Amino acid sequence: MARHIRKGDEVIVTAGSDKGKRGKVLRVDTDRERVVVAGVNVRRKHVKPTQANPQGGIVSLEMPVHMSNVSPADKQGKPTRVRFVTKDDGSKVRVAATTGEELSVLKKAR
Repeated sequence: MARHIRKGDEVIVTAGSDKGKRGKVLRVDTDRERVVVAGVNVRRKHVKPTQANPQGGIVSLEMPVHMSNVSPADKQGKPTRVRFVTKDDGSKVRVAATTGEELSVLKKAR
């Protein structure tokens, strides 16, 4: 099944403690239905010194958020639902429900 969120999308958090924040999708985990958004759900983690990080210390990490708690942003900067439309040439595209603008091409025609 096609997802309404893809890596690189500009999204708005619609629920949770970070409601209203905007960010770019860094990763999508389809198995757990979670996304990692830049600057959203940031947690501080204590890490031991390792060879890669000999200093150790406290690092800030973006933690995953459930996919249902984010929505793609349209050109006006408002959250929108997503529709999937198949064009005449056979390509499948994501379309913003509020404005009708094309978000991205999912499958190109052969």
